[in-house]
Amino acid sequence: MSKVILFQGDSITDALRPKDPEIPANNGLGCGYALMVAGDLLSSEPEKDYQIYNRGISGNRVVDLYARWKIDALNLKPDIISILIGVNDTGHERAYHNGVELPRYDQVYRMLLDWTKEELPETKIILLEPFVLVTGSVTEEWLDEINGRRRIVKKIAKDYGAIFLPCQSILDEAVKSAPPAYWVRDGIHPTAAGHKLIADAWIKATAAIR
Repeated sequence: MSKVILFQGDSITDALRPKDPEIPANNGLGCGYALMVAGDLLSSEPEKDYQIYNRGISGNRVVDLYARWKIDALNLKPDIISILIGVNDTGHERAYHNGVELPRYDQVYRMLLDWTKEELPETKIILLEPFVLVTGSVTEEWLDEINGRRRIVKKIAKDYGAIFLPCQSILDEAVKSAPPAYWVRDGIHPTAAGHKLIADAWIKATAAIR
């Protein structure tokens, strides 16, 4: 029996994927960590017949994700859902005064998982913590709020029995060997090297549930 894996989130997950909903599984995955994960799994474990989808959309906040959750997540009946959301909840407030404050981010994120648990109780969930590096458009002033979102996602993962992927910690460690822009070109969007770090960590973290 095939196993369905769904990647959800904002532009970091989207990674320039085509938006045609008729594109079949294992195609149209963008050029980021979702594609890298898919390439690894599809080539190394062909017997599992993975059906992998990317439904990340650039610019999304957690409230946008909730608004499209039925058509872009629940209807696909995934066995594994991977979620990375949060940087726009901060960034859109700074740019457009249209962000999502921490308490509401927590509330809506939990609503998203409550809905998922209700409709797909057997589905496994992996939550990627939001991250930034101070380079490009990201300044030190971002850090307190992003760190707040990280704490929220870690607590939600614990409360819902989800896998937690510490992306910020992974990138902070990487900065010891190369400058921030080597890993995250503008402070928000990973380079190929940054995406590869996330993909490798994702594959390792999900080994027990695949």
